[in-house]
Amino acid sequence: MRATAPPDLAWRRREFPLLGQSAYDKRLVYLDNAATTQKPQAVIDALDHYYRHDNANVHRGVHALSQRATEAYEAARAAVAGFIHAAAPAEVVFVRGATEAINLVAQGFVRPRARPDDEIIVSELEHHSNIVPWQTVCRQTGAVLRVVPIDADGAVRIDAFAALLNARTVFVAMSHVSNALGSITDVAQIVALAHARGVPVLVDGAQAISHLPVDVGAIGCDFYVFSGHKCYGPTGIGVLYGKAAQLRATEPYQTGGDMVRTVSFEKSEFMDIPGKFEAGTPHIAGAVGLGVALDYLGCVGMQAIAAHEDALLRYATRAMERIPGVRIVGKARDKAAIVSFTVEGVHPHDIGTVLDREGIAVRTGHHCAMPAMEHFGLASGTVRASFALYNGRADVDALAAATAQACRMFR
Repeated sequence: MRATAPPDLAWRRREFPLLGQSAYDKRLVYLDNAATTQKPQAVIDALDHYYRHDNANVHRGVHALSQRATEAYEAARAAVAGFIHAAAPAEVVFVRGATEAINLVAQGFVRPRARPDDEIIVSELEHHSNIVPWQTVCRQTGAVLRVVPIDADGAVRIDAFAALLNARTVFVAMSHVSNALGSITDVAQIVALAHARGVPVLVDGAQAISHLPVDVGAIGCDFYVFSGHKCYGPTGIGVLYGKAAQLRATEPYQTGGDMVRTVSFEKSEFMDIPGKFEAGTPHIAGAVGLGVALDYLGCVGMQAIAAHEDALLRYATRAMERIPGVRIVGKARDKAAIVSFTVEGVHPHDIGTVLDREGIAVRTGHHCAMPAMEHFGLASGTVRASFALYNGRADVDALAAATAQACRMFR
């Protein structure tokens, strides 16, 4: 049977109002999706509707507005649980973003358990947000941070990870997809190896959630984190997924109102999960918007998105490799739609400035992944073009033409 070509989803560009504008009188080509994605009209409408019609504080309110706001907030939690295949909505905690979620686990779950000379494992590929919190725990407890190396293509070495696991390992934190290179890690295999030794695992899914189907049950991880603004939702909202038993064993990262069941001057009793982690007034509109964003992705279809972006990645890789002086950094066999590259003899910021004047938005620098950049000997980092479901071949053609022009300018 002849294989069906992946659908071209770039026509959905018109569903994202911001993309209709120009930059420097050029058609805007937005290729900074690994930093943040644009928002579809459905998400913008949901935020507008919430603030116009349902704005009130959630939980414990008996009036109609509070009840509607609570229903919308908890419906968003259920939408997240369904999207990532959590066992129950109670396994979904709303936080500000992946960074806060990692810090919550670091301080509430790992710190109370870590002892001097215990080991926490991360990879050389990690975003700073999945390095610094673990360094902090190590400083606080005397534990030791161990690092899994990456290979010449920018992929995590599973064999090296297996060799690092030992009786002193107390926790593993690993990214699902690299924000700097696009490398996809087989996190299910990481989890299986760690669990065979009784070691819990956190997966940083910030770069995976909008590109790949995510099934936390199939992955088997103890915790999974992501940010709303990287999957077409609002900023300031994110998710900590945790298995119910692990969340119940985690101490609250913040305390205050709404996360308590009873309070006296002698003691306070916390709510059960997920409430005990959501102190104070939450980002209600953000949660509602995130729920709508995930519904939008579900309607488009994550398999369709993955196929579209994979085809675009291959097209972009071929186009950029044809430009003299361009070096693509990160060539893992399994990659998400990120092309990170350098131009011989030219600082990445200079390339980014030229691209900007052509209406092309990319990211330059170390991408909050300094250890990964150091692995490749890149003190100044790379130029990173990252794609989304609304990008198409015309965007790649514009990127390649502008990069070739920049190369000629700096010769």
